[in-house]
Amino acid sequence: MEYGRYKFLCKFNSPAELPVYKGSTFRGVFGIALKNIICTFKNNECNVCLLQPHCIYALVFETHTAVSIPKESKLTSVPHPFVIVPPLTNQTRYQAGDPFVFHILLFGNINQKISYFIYALNQMGEIGIGKKQSQQRGKFELLKVETAGHTIYTASEQKINLKNKVVLNFSEDIKSSGNNITVSLNLETPLRLKFKNRLHADLPFHVLVRAILRRLSSLLECYGKGEPDIDYSGLVKRARKIKIIENNLKWFDWKRYSSRQKEKMLMGGITGTIIYKGELEEYIPMLEFCQKTHIGKQTAFGLGKFSIEVLK
Repeated sequence: MEYGRYKFLCKFNSPAELPVYKGSTFRGVFGIALKNIICTFKNNECNVCLLQPHCIYALVFETHTAVSIPKESKLTSVPHPFVIVPPLTNQTRYQAGDPFVFHILLFGNINQKISYFIYALNQMGEIGIGKKQSQQRGKFELLKVETAGHTIYTASEQKINLKNKVVLNFSEDIKSSGNNITVSLNLETPLRLKFKNRLHADLPFHVLVRAILRRLSSLLECYGKGEPDIDYSGLVKRARKIKIIENNLKWFDWKRYSSRQKEKMLMGGITGTIIYKGELEEYIPMLEFCQKTHIGKQTAFGLGKFSIEVLK
């Protein structure tokens, strides 16, 4: 699967006030900016627009209507081809001249359209973000974009210089050695998982594995070479044997305002660390894949970001 992790380096030109968790703010304004530069028929709904099959905005934000699921597929929904990773800092107030950095992850062929994202981010800076300060939102400018160790855009040159593709691979040949190992998982942004149709505040390993398998298979089916041929039921069954030896998870509540639904929405999830022990070796490739793509619900807001460390 073609994979891009793009680092956007920006600077505020006016004071700004942002929430502690900034993912919803960034996604909302980015969506407005992208639609402004892409949409020809702004009063039409995407699902009735003749240009929908070729529209970058529809593919990114109205993915469920723009991407068709094959009849033989088990998917019930199509994942968005992007994730916005906001600055993971508690800073909420910024002054003119303050820098800030965030990332955008892209999956599949949408990487070839990175120029639209860069242009939309420039427009986003002109629109402004956060709460109004002196009758305007925080204005910023995009200074530079980097990916895979290369600078692909600078504000001074106004050119995009794409380098080689980065491919995120997943090997279907996964095995367990039978040895017990210990893995620490750190949830860096809130993780929202549903199991048996309800959100959970705990994280048994088999629940984590179910979420990882859903994320991995849906991304590869939609944006890669197809659903991997692995033993899904066996992996979940064996995951039930993995023990939790330390649990420092907690529930984190935050709200976002939905411009579509015209109301505030609770978007809580679990954060913190948890340590598992058992025959974990066969799960490491999946964990490594998904720590680069996020898991769970609302990944487009940057939720479900995690990292792992093999302790022994």
